Amino acid sequence: MTSTVHEESRTKSRFEYKPLTLGRVTIRNRLVVGTGKYETYEVMQDALEASGAEVVTVAVRRERLVDAEGRSMLDFIDLDKYTILPNTAGCFSAEDAIRVSRLGREILEQLDNPGRHWVKLEVLGDKKTLLPDPVGTLEACTELVKDGFDVLCYSSDDPIMAARLRDAGATSVMPAGSPIGSGRGIANPAAIAIILELLKDPEHGGAPDYPVIIDAGVGAPSDVALAMELGADGVLLNTGIAHATHAVHMAKAMSCACRAGYLGFRSGRIPKRMYATASSPWEGVISTIPGE
Repeated sequence: MTSTVHEESRTKSRFEYKPLTLGRVTIRNRLVVGTGKYETYEVMQDALEASGAEVVTVAVRRERLVDAEGRSMLDFIDLDKYTILPNTAGCFSAEDAIRVSRLGREILEQLDNPGRHWVKLEVLGDKKTLLPDPVGTLEACTELVKDGFDVLCYSSDDPIMAARLRDAGATSVMPAGSPIGSGRGIANPAAIAIILELLKDPEHGGAPDYPVIIDAGVGAPSDVALAMELGADGVLLNTGIAHATHAVHMAKAMSCACRAGYLGFRSGRIPKRMYATASSPWEGVISTIPGE
């Protein structure tokens, strides 16, 4: 009996997420989901539950916290269950992003939510592409770190820019898989792989446990799985769930994909080969049937 229980315990531990520390907060579920674009607050609430997420992100500047019926979004988010990650979506200058970050901190301090030290920093370059402005992002990141924030920083998939943000003190760099809301998935897996290698390499100023989270462009569970199979520490998405035909079912699918990719990366995939490799060895194969 003891042996069976021990073996069950060992097996279970292999399939659990390891805790992920992001500044002053530690989480287990590595899928972070947004709260915007849902048809109703009720659908949002059900999707958050289905995703299993511990962290949800809210756009401080653009999010309508009160709907046409006068209901507050926060009434549909269990603040004792979820850590809020305030973001600066809709900001196109460092100054604007810094101001909105401080506003988000003030709101969460009043709510006594653990996310009050966090900001998901976005400084966008233009309204058409919604790609990050690298200069403004670096400027805002540097200032917010000085101001005591744990900065989770939205970035392009440029490895050098990602390294500069890490060196500026970003708690986590969050490179885009593809443009926000595009659903194109991981457009440049090679660039993401280089970012992961560079930011986690001690010889280049990194650390093996430095958190890199893929943010934006995810459209399907396979995109999430690929991000995690590349070695990402987590995935943040919103539109891929909120605009799915069945948002709640998609939230569950994304959650399963995140876990599958996490376990797949840590299991060590087989190398890719040009030609086939037989599943059974050729040695010892019976070439004739005795008696014939």
